[in-house]
Amino acid sequence: MSDTTAKSPTIESRKDDHLALCSTEQVAFKSKTNLLEQVEFVHNALPELSLEEISLGTNWAGKQLNAPIIIAAMTGGVERAAAINRDLAQIANELGLGFGFGSMRPLLRDKDSLGYKVRDVAPDALIIGNIGVVQAREADTGRIQELVDKTGVDAMVVHLNPSMEVVQFDGDVDFRGGLDTIKRLVSTLSVPVVVKETGCGLSHSVGKRLVEAGVQFADCSGAGGTSWVGVEALRERADTAGDTFWDWGIPTAGSLLQLSSLPLKVCATGGIKNGLDVARAMALGASCAGIARPVLQAWVKGGKAGAREYLLRVIREVRIAMLLTGSKDILALQNSQTILGNDLLKWAT
Repeated sequence: MSDTTAKSPTIESRKDDHLALCSTEQVAFKSKTNLLEQVEFVHNALPELSLEEISLGTNWAGKQLNAPIIIAAMTGGVERAAAINRDLAQIANELGLGFGFGSMRPLLRDKDSLGYKVRDVAPDALIIGNIGVVQAREADTGRIQELVDKTGVDAMVVHLNPSMEVVQFDGDVDFRGGLDTIKRLVSTLSVPVVVKETGCGLSHSVGKRLVEAGVQFADCSGAGGTSWVGVEALRERADTAGDTFWDWGIPTAGSLLQLSSLPLKVCATGGIKNGLDVARAMALGASCAGIARPVLQAWVKGGKAGAREYLLRVIREVRIAMLLTGSKDILALQNSQTILGNDLLKWAT
């Protein structure tokens, strides 16, 4: 590290910093996009559909959704997270969307459960837990199951974040045993295991190893949205490598192409901003799409009502995209005719 005198931050201060930075635009990728702009639909001028009859329902991680949208992992473990997560989980319950916690590492360390109590306001929603693969490797399986039981989550994300960790002051640098950890949790936890990247995408080779480990659900979390390397570079300034690797990763659309031939049900996160992005991701094979920073920004600007209004707009835009492609349901959208740009096609396996 370039600054060996810097003090190691607490998990709580780190999470507070993440919330503050992710409510702005300064943590976006500098030049790399998620390449979803290179997915163009062939317009259907004669759809023979009514907007109201289109079905947005889909199933992911073992639970039915009214629309293929997950309010993706953001926060937990700090005071501010309690209000954010309860509001967003309640919206997810009302609209029939999924909701994901940020890392549950504070719970694993017997810290305050601020931000992780939402089941009372979201009794029917798909609620997704979250633990880092390094923390899961070090924890007894029973301890991870306790997190599931304590929070009532329907699935548990195991997140992979080597790029984010190695540029942090005092971050994790040993990622051995990750695959064995995933195998252990898949075979023992009472809920489905979702393997998720954190803004750098999943490749075909990694996806294949996950399938062989028994994983059925993945979140590609590709490059082009929030750069978590950039978040740490702005927050820490303890390692200039964060600036060098700011734009590292597989673009979201590229990751979807990499995973498309594998028997995985994939959630597409990474730079999803509107309903057209959701539809584009579905056309590349995603089962649903996750949105994080835009939802947080809508909440910061307009509270619960602002976040709800934003998500309703996204849902309506998905429906419009389906009408304009003649897609009566999600399966039809996934099989709709598209034209892909050359930069995206380079990622095809």
